[in-house]
Amino acid sequence: MYLLENPVLQRELLVNLRMNRAFFLLLFYVAMLGLVVLAAWPASQKLDLVGRSEEARRLVNMFFLGQYVLMSLIAPSFAAGAISGEKERKTYEMLLASPMRPMAIVVGKLLASLSHLGVLVFCSLPIVMLCLPLGGTSLYEVLATYLAMTASVITFGMISLACGSYFTRTVASLVVSYLIILPLALVGVLFYVIFEAAAEFRLVVLSLVFPAGCLAVSGFLARLVGRRLMHPPDVGAEAQEVVDLDDEQREAVGMIIRNDHFPDKLFAPPKRQDFMADGLNPVYDKEMRSEIFGHGTLMLRLVIQMSMLLALLVMAVCLYIKPPWAAWYTSYALLFNMLVGPVFAAGAITSERERQTLELLLTTALSPWQILGGKLVSSLRISMVLTGFLTWPLLLAWLLPPWTYLVDTPTMIGYLAIILVTCLTTTTLAMFASVFFRKTSVSVLTSYLVVILLFAMPVAAKLLCELLFPHSELVEQVKRAAFVSPFAAAFSLPLHFVEPTGERAVATAAAQIVSWWPWTCVAFLAFYAWLDATLLWLITRLFHMRWRLAQ
Repeated sequence: MYLLENPVLQRELLVNLRMNRAFFLLLFYVAMLGLVVLAAWPASQKLDLVGRSEEARRLVNMFFLGQYVLMSLIAPSFAAGAISGEKERKTYEMLLASPMRPMAIVVGKLLASLSHLGVLVFCSLPIVMLCLPLGGTSLYEVLATYLAMTASVITFGMISLACGSYFTRTVASLVVSYLIILPLALVGVLFYVIFEAAAEFRLVVLSLVFPAGCLAVSGFLARLVGRRLMHPPDVGAEAQEVVDLDDEQREAVGMIIRNDHFPDKLFAPPKRQDFMADGLNPVYDKEMRSEIFGHGTLMLRLVIQMSMLLALLVMAVCLYIKPPWAAWYTSYALLFNMLVGPVFAAGAITSERERQTLELLLTTALSPWQILGGKLVSSLRISMVLTGFLTWPLLLAWLLPPWTYLVDTPTMIGYLAIILVTCLTTTTLAMFASVFFRKTSVSVLTSYLVVILLFAMPVAAKLLCELLFPHSELVEQVKRAAFVSPFAAAFSLPLHFVEPTGERAVATAAAQIVSWWPWTCVAFLAFYAWLDATLLWLITRLFHMRWRLAQ
């Protein structure tokens, strides 16, 4: 019932592995890994196992780390909707009413969600074996790394599955999964890099300690989800949990949201108790006052608490203990917006289609731009306020004593401008995907994929070129093309730390503003200003065309 005769596992495998995207994803993944190995392979007929061992080790380590990060990003997209998708399709109660045991459902959903990832992981094993003749890495290290990577993927899938059992929307489950998984993945990357010299210790941890810990965490989460399926609190009303906000606020553990207090009312204003004034956009008013609280505040509370908890550590290290690392804190704020920004806009139009309310919305007297503008501005406002919770430490470090960053005022202004443009870009891209596609899940995943390709891929390409072709002209070309990444733009801004005081500090900061503008930051701002304007024009035209066809 758990493996061989598990109907959930059999059905999910037939559906997932027979889709065209499974084949194309596998082809693209293996082809990219093969190209990396081909580019790094020495051109000489004889292998220099002594001189190239260190270079080969760096290549294999980068290969493993890149694959590990990629698996961390893909795992939630496959597993986060395994249970929440049943609720959205209104088949959750039918699944619970089946004679299957709860643990059989959990095991079937987990294995089906991670089966494709398992295929991707083990398909790369022959390519890694080709790197062994280059030296620097033993077979035991490769096997231990793959064992630890498999355990990590199972744990990440179980975390995503547990999040899906607590939320009625796949989007909320996906965001919370990413916020939990990415810090854990970062810890794994740091461990692998820090203990690179202690090969024996790392081998023992990867082969014994790490899999045992992952197995314990996965077992605990599986039992937790199994008990929740045995006694589900979210059945009835077509598997839509009815949330009373007053009761939720009284029973909430940790932070609560008071929508009549500042700053909570900036992203979640209270529900309207009177008539709406003339001239207001009803779509914007509805999105801000009702839509975000449609299924409670659990997702928002978790997002704010986890992001702020991690931000305290990053802020202390990057802004005060190590001031030259300020770009790393800015990158943390950018990464947070990459996760949260697309969520609120990716389902703006697709959710109307799924609820079968789009036709009703189109028959109103509202113009297409009023509909799109209301949804876009409301999504952007929530994204900017949530990202602003992580941005205020930059302002405090800049404007308050000991004025460490006062001489670098242009850099601090550049950081804020990069964060602002990134918020606008992630929301606009997600809104375009919501207008273009018909399902929220497809819109969300496409938005994340495009954002990763634009923001993270240039940095990864730069690191790869520096490793494979350190003295080539290609490295400079990739660096010039990396302006599309906000991370590259943030790290291009210089920090001086001259620490002047009084009038001299103000004069130095003013001189810096007038005389200095880095090319990468200016190119980033100009490019995304043009891209956002183009996407807004395309969104309006596309929606207007479909609006006419719908009538």
